[in-house]
Amino acid sequence: MREVAIIGVGDTKFGELWDMSLRDLGIQAGLSAVYDANLSGDEIDALYLGNMSAGKFTEQEHIGALISDYSGLARDHIPATRVEAAGASGGLAFRQGVMAVASGMHDIVVVGGAEKMTDVGDTLSTEIQAMAADQQWETSFGATFPALHAMIARRHMHEYGTTREQIASVAVKNHKHGSLNPKAQFQKEIKLESVLRSLPVAEPLGMFDCAPVSDGGAAVVLCPLEKARKYTDTPVKVLASAQASDTLSLANRESLCRFDATTVAAQRAFKMAGLEPKDVQLAEVHDSYTISEILAIEDLGFFPKGKGGQATADGETTLGSKLAVNTSGGLKARGDPIGATGVAQVVELVRQLRGEADKRQVSGAEVGLAQNVGGTGATVVVQILGRVN
Repeated sequence: MREVAIIGVGDTKFGELWDMSLRDLGIQAGLSAVYDANLSGDEIDALYLGNMSAGKFTEQEHIGALISDYSGLARDHIPATRVEAAGASGGLAFRQGVMAVASGMHDIVVVGGAEKMTDVGDTLSTEIQAMAADQQWETSFGATFPALHAMIARRHMHEYGTTREQIASVAVKNHKHGSLNPKAQFQKEIKLESVLRSLPVAEPLGMFDCAPVSDGGAAVVLCPLEKARKYTDTPVKVLASAQASDTLSLANRESLCRFDATTVAAQRAFKMAGLEPKDVQLAEVHDSYTISEILAIEDLGFFPKGKGGQATADGETTLGSKLAVNTSGGLKARGDPIGATGVAQVVELVRQLRGEADKRQVSGAEVGLAQNVGGTGATVVVQILGRVN
């Protein structure tokens, strides 16, 4: 297997982008990444695109062909493949691209992710996102995604003494990071009291505990590490990409307080990279809800189970700490256009490892990790990236 490098990244702004279509988002992000990699379109061998539900959000399926066509790549007849794994669609598309290059099947691969979510109302958007859960045993009984995560939060509070304030501190921290990200949907800091007093969504979670509905796109360009210097002076090495699955419904889990797929994927990734959690300086984790980040930093091995809330409240995951989590603002503040999220996590890590993150730069960053989740932990992809000195 060949070693793989990231040689270009690009993204759109995230938010309510009324003047941009799904194809606009995908094309803008992809062209930015290709330009960053100093490539011509003729050099691209394949395209992978993460997208959860364009058919429901925009009444457009066949997304791989769509983006390939409007990017001008259809004339070369390159393979263009859409990848779907609910919230992990982008992360899994990245993994598919990595495997294509590592195997020798392709040399230059563009991986993109895009979602256009704001063209439908809030009620329909909630219904579409709930399709990532178990329709027969969860959503048909009224268990929305916020409700499922609220049950996780309440159980974590019961078993480990995690407080409402600790959970809310995730939102405060990520909005602080998001205020430093010019591409973020929310670029304003918030106070702990604002989170605690926000309108209820599903007890104990309020409006400020939930990632927003977003539009956006992100893309990266991959190639063999041995060829990376031909395109850029600052390649970033893919040290590991791992995936794991779990039961679709929460009812079939041994515990509501952990995502076993995260733990297994992380173990596989760390073994592949020859590293341990203590070697990571920054992580982009899937904080679709504030409780999600607490579970993530515990399940990834950064903090003991039950200690993630306290660690966050104590500032152990903020910029300037030993482990900076969600420097982009995370899904909570950067935004969560579902298909783009996993790719956007990689884009943030690359910019950090290249020293290009400006006011949110993690000093001396050498290793970064991304965790992308589909459903309530039924699919998890973990990527580990390293700086090339």
